[in-house]
Order: sequence, then structure tokens, then C-alpha cells
Amino acid sequence: MPTLRLTMAQALVRFLAGQRAETDAGEVPLFAGVFAIFGHGNVAGLGEALYAERARLPTFRAHNEQAMAHAAIAFAKANMRRRMMACTTSIGPGATNLVSATAVAHVNRLPVLLLPGNVFASRLPDPVLQQVEDFADATITANDCLRPVSRYFDRILRPEQLMASLPAAMETLVDPASCEPVTLALAQDVQTEAYDYPESFFAARVHHVRHIRADASELRRAAEMLSRANKPMIVAGGGVHYALACDALAGFAEKRGIPVAETQAGKGALAWGHPNQVGALGVTGSSAANALAHEADLVLAVGTRLGDFATASRTIFANPECRIIQLNVVALDAAKHGAIPLLADAGRGLEDLDTALGDWQAPAPWTATARERADAWNRDVDKATAPGNAPLATDAQVLGAANRAAGPNDVLVCAAGGLPGELHKLWRTPGPGGYHVEYGYSCMGYEIAGGLGVKMADPTREMFVLVGDGSYLMMNSEIATSVMMDRKLIIVVLDNRGFGCIDRLQRSVGAASFNNLFEFVIADGEPPAIDFAAHAASLSALSEWVSGIAELEEAFERAKTAERTTVIAIATDPSASTEAGGAWWEVAVAEVSESPGVARARKAYAAKVKERTKA
Repeated sequence: MPTLRLTMAQALVRFLAGQRAETDAGEVPLFAGVFAIFGHGNVAGLGEALYAERARLPTFRAHNEQAMAHAAIAFAKANMRRRMMACTTSIGPGATNLVSATAVAHVNRLPVLLLPGNVFASRLPDPVLQQVEDFADATITANDCLRPVSRYFDRILRPEQLMASLPAAMETLVDPASCEPVTLALAQDVQTEAYDYPESFFAARVHHVRHIRADASELRRAAEMLSRANKPMIVAGGGVHYALACDALAGFAEKRGIPVAETQAGKGALAWGHPNQVGALGVTGSSAANALAHEADLVLAVGTRLGDFATASRTIFANPECRIIQLNVVALDAAKHGAIPLLADAGRGLEDLDTALGDWQAPAPWTATARERADAWNRDVDKATAPGNAPLATDAQVLGAANRAAGPNDVLVCAAGGLPGELHKLWRTPGPGGYHVEYGYSCMGYEIAGGLGVKMADPTREMFVLVGDGSYLMMNSEIATSVMMDRKLIIVVLDNRGFGCIDRLQRSVGAASFNNLFEFVIADGEPPAIDFAAHAASLSALSEWVSGIAELEEAFERAKTAERTTVIAIATDPSASTEAGGAWWEVAVAEVSESPGVARARKAYAAKVKERTKA
């Protein structure tokens, strides 16, 4: 058997460079590249190997390990999990900086390959620089922090272990039911050790997306339930996008007359103007979708976990007769909420269900009611997003201006704080891929790095990144990376001088404003006047401050014609949010407090919990 003598790191890189993915555009490299921040734990081994293969497997430099992992995750999401990236770090803070981003991928079911360096397998130089020592377990390293948020974890302590570990890692990353983070912790001495690998190990492998069809008995039961429904509705989740089933969903809903509501991950699966589109569901949902959900007697949940925001902490489906069918490729998700499982990917499942339903349609009055409520909601959206005359703009007015400026092919990127709630309700998405909001983990700092990852996935599309001042201050360094890589972003910083979203939540549970807004943190003197435009300019971006929506709209026109990343800063109202739509969200309130406001909030909270228990 012919062999190649390679170091473990060289073998790893050569193997990754040989992985291919089948996409609509034909065969392409599965890994678009490797984000790397080098240190003593990976530069001599993996760094040397990446340099040698840089023509086939590009290496990208970032400024923060968490941010580069965010960019890699956003790249995979924008590619509907068909393509991905790897990230490599050194053994200490570089590795632990990956944990938050890895949790984003884990919660959102997105693939990313993590290659942190590890301590010496020989242990001869222990404790090596940056080594985390567990006094009771000598096998523990900083990399073990990644175990709870990795779907597959291995520690490579011998060069030949790659031949078992890499195929298992690939299967985890590309399988629709399992694709989540994979961590291969690479002992830094073993990275440089040589082994005679079989040439066949490096043969090109083409990965095809596995399409799972429904079990006949599950399909029959689901079709029978749906055909008896008088008030059915569909909830579209991220799985619709990942199965490339948006057209199938649109055709199924239109043919059957069923209204469609969307989760955060599912938004855009149906164009905002589609006749069956009723808007966002749940805590950040539209009045149309939530009213229909309260009355529905059957819910077909497609590719969604039905998290607490979508279900209003399990209160949104209020009809005692309501049953849920969970069409999902993941068995764990298909069993949630006491649902009837329909284990299949979204596309094949809808196709099979359509065949099984014959000529059944939802009752015409229900379909008409859904359309009337959606039309009323769209009037509410017009009102909320229109420019106003108040001294400070609202988040809704800013996103309205961005929505008007964005073209049909442009992408909205956001993550944490109050903005995702307003966007879920109000952003009008023309179709799949135009709405990229990370809200499964609601990770502050994802926004700018995520925008970079989406731009890398498709440089032809304009990125509108909306970020609050709190998230901007947490992580902004990839502005410099976007300029360095010539990946232009349009970034809007909404400056409400603190954590406005959590301040509103704090006051909603009866508490006083405390430790969130600058004005309540600074006891004496003026709060800091942070010049976000000047800061962005120092990172080589174009930038400007604007005052009001009219100036913002003019700035958007300049940004769209600019050649590099542009940051626009605008002061916004920290207290304002859209009143229309929405639903209850369970946030526990103190049972005992000296504050009358907290006592009132606790009473209302207890009543709501009791109401849910009775239901």
C-alpha cells in the first residue's frame, strides 16, 4: 500500500483540503478555509502545514478567537450548512476564547471545526506556558471547556489517530441531524511528529446531504390529524432553510391554504408579502401570528425546536384541543412539546405529506381570517417603522430606514439585545437568505464578525449589520479584519447609552433601573460620550455620526456606494419598543421584596404561571 510520510498537522490539512461538497453550483471545497490566530501551541505544527497548503486551503487571520469562530459559524449558516470553515488557536486563552462562539454553533445546530492546540502528549515540559492544571486529573486541559458544546470531541495524542477521528468528525459535520461543532484538540508535540499515512486516506471525498424521508406510519398519522383540522397553522423554523425547502413550504402552504408563522431562524422562509405569510411567532411575534396560534387546533412545526420565545414560554398554543406535529430531522426535537413526531427533513417531509393529503384544504374562512389579520399587522409595521419627530429615533425607525435602503438581494445581520425582537416583528424579508439573526444563543458580539462571515459566503450581497452600543463595545475588532480582507460591511451602531433592552426588562418586572444605562451607573458627573464614529475610523473604516432618520437615509446611500466598510452611528431612545404584537415571556420575579413594584409584578407573574398550569 503506497504511503506518504507526513507530520500529523500536514496530514490533517491535506485531508481537509481533499473534502468536497455537493451544492447547487456543483462540487466545491467543503472547507472554504481556516481562521487562525497562531500561538506557541499551533504555529510550529499546524502553521507550517497550513502554509504549505495555502493554495488549496486558504488561511485567514482574525483579531479575536471568539470573533473568528463567529465568522466561521455565520459562513456555514449563510451556506445552509453545505460549506464550512475550521478555526485554530493556541492552547490557553485562545482555546477558551472559542467557548462562547462554540455554544452559538451548538445551540443553533451549525457546523464548525475547531482545532485548538493542546499541551504536550509527552508531558515532559509540563506545566507548559498557558497550561491549565487540574490537581485531580492530569488529562484535563483548557480544551475540555469545549466538551459540553461540541457534538464530537477528540484529543489527538498520536499521529495515526487521525485516520479514525477525521472520518467521524466529517460525518458529524455534514449530517443534517448531527451537524454541530467538532473539536479536535491537537497535542502540540504530536502536530510535528511524522507517520506513514496511506495515500488512500487523502483521496478526495464528496459529501452529499442526506435527505431523510418520513416513516410510513408516522406520515399516515400526521396526514390524518392534519386532514381533520379546522384551524391549522404552520410554524417555519431554520430547518426549512437548511433543507432548501423554502419553495416546497410556499407551494404546500398556498395549495393547502394554511397560514405560516416564522421563528427567528425560520424568518425569510416565506417572502414577507406571500399570501400565507402571517409574520413572526411568539414573544417577538406579530399580532396576526399570535392570535392565530391562540386559536389553532393543529400546528405543523417544520424544522424548529419551538424554543420559549417562539411558544411564549409554552402559552402561545392556547386552544385545549390543539395538537402539534413536529416535522424535524432530529429525533430529540421531534419529540418536544408532547408532539406527534414526523421524522424527516423539511423538504422530503412536506413533499410526502402533500402526497398523503390528497385534495384536502384548510377551511376557507380560516384562510381568509389569516389574510385579514396579516394585512392589519402590515399596517402596524408601516406605522412602527415610519420616521418620527421625537428627539431620539426608536430602534424600529432605524430598522425601517435600513429596510428601505436594502435591496432585494441584501442581507440583514444582527444578534443580541432588543434589536432582534424588533427585527423579528418588523423586518420585511424578500426571501431566503436575506435575514441572518443569531438568536438561539443571543450572543452579544456576534454581529460584526457574523456579518464578515456572511460576506465571505457571498461577496456580491450587501451586508446591513445592526448592532447596539453594548455589543459593539464587547466585540468590534473584526471591522479591521473586514477592511483587511476587502469584505465591505454597512454597520449601524444604535447608541442608547447602555444596555437598553435589559433596562426595559428590569423595569418590566417592577425593579428600578440599575446598572444598565450609563445615566444610572454614573452617580456624579456626565456619562462617557463614546465616539463610535471616531473609533471605527481608527480601525480603517469609513464612518459618520447622523442625527435622525433623514440623515441616516442619506448616509445609507453614501455607504452603498462606498468601497469599504462603513460605520454609521446614531443616538436612539433606550426606553422605546414596539407595542404592537408580542406575547408573554416567563421571567421569574422575586417572591419577596420591599419594592411595591416588584410585589405587583410578582402577583401578575404568579397569575400567568397559574393560568398556564390550568391550560
